[in-house]
Amino acid sequence: MYVGLPRFHHIFFGRVAGLETASEAVFNKCMEGSEPLFHNGWSGWPTDANQDRVLNWFVELSEKLATFAEEYKPTPTRRRRPLAQPKPIRGSTVERKLDVGFVDDPKAGKDTRCRWSHVLVPGELKRNPSADKASKAWLDLGRYAREVFAAQDSRRFVLGFTICRSLMRLWEFDRLGAIASEQFDINEDGLRFVSTVLAFVWMSKEELGFDPSIMTENDERFIQIERNGSTERLIIDKVMLRARCISGRAATCWKAHREGDPQTPLVIKDSWQSTKRNEEGELLRDATNKGVVNVVRYYHYETVQVRGTEDDIRSNVWGGIDVSTATNYKLERSTPPTKTLTASASLKGRSTRTAGKKRSFSQIDAALPSSKQSRTTKASSDALPNRQVPERPYLVR
Repeated sequence: MYVGLPRFHHIFFGRVAGLETASEAVFNKCMEGSEPLFHNGWSGWPTDANQDRVLNWFVELSEKLATFAEEYKPTPTRRRRPLAQPKPIRGSTVERKLDVGFVDDPKAGKDTRCRWSHVLVPGELKRNPSADKASKAWLDLGRYAREVFAAQDSRRFVLGFTICRSLMRLWEFDRLGAIASEQFDINEDGLRFVSTVLAFVWMSKEELGFDPSIMTENDERFIQIERNGSTERLIIDKVMLRARCISGRAATCWKAHREGDPQTPLVIKDSWQSTKRNEEGELLRDATNKGVVNVVRYYHYETVQVRGTEDDIRSNVWGGIDVSTATNYKLERSTPPTKTLTASASLKGRSTRTAGKKRSFSQIDAALPSSKQSRTTKASSDALPNRQVPERPYLVR
């Protein structure tokens, strides 16, 4: 975990269209009138930081800010809402409660039983300001982020926040671990608090950390690959395996099929892979060319592209943030990994993407066996790029 990074807000919220203008306008509105919402601190803030009172205050104020900002939103978005529900969330392997956060269910209320698949932004609330440390608020939030990753198979990263009394910190969790903003007092820096709330309400799914290469159309999820000069659409049928972790390769396997060919099952393997390691796709291609038995057959592999560039953590997700500026940075820390994808088409073939660099597509025409499945996988690397490779019953992204 690297904390105290000064450019965090700019990197993760800077692309939200109209956010800066709307935040300033909404904050100015909060300071108007004979009974302003903000004057030397937020009106209604529970001075004793009682959890129930703070949760109610947070939800009520967040909804007011979102309503004030509606006229400034350039394009309408699906309404989200803050959730203050210190009750067990469904979908965990153990009972786990979420103090506060933002969910994609606009009708969610105090009595609504949400699932981790609904949580967009998890939050952790502590009454004591001294709880803003690794052994308390930070790791508690990390446990929530792990549940979100496990329940949402298209997440590249997860944003979150901690509030320890009135001290707020913003977080981003990915396959390298976590990074966090500088600590700020919401009763002193009201504008930053407004900007943070509106960002979580307005952000696109991609900005919230969802993989844009996994698309949905007509209630079908799919990925697209370029193979032998043409575009192929692979329809995702169901999750076969999802690693319940934050840091690491985080392999995900989906059962899938090529569009128009539902009779030939595929397996897509998606994982992050270090650029310092051999490409899984290249190894599978070699095995296929040499006729190795009992190994999935190579089909295709490539590096995942996000916004036209290879998907990696340091450049694409972190936006070039220099972690050496973190308040807890230590020189002896190891270099983070990168992301890759591999794919194979049947139990005999597989392909992968490299994590750090985009690999050219293979021109080997390995037909999928009629009775085999294919997979796609992502792997990780020091640069943490995303890769895809399809194979005959095994496709790796």
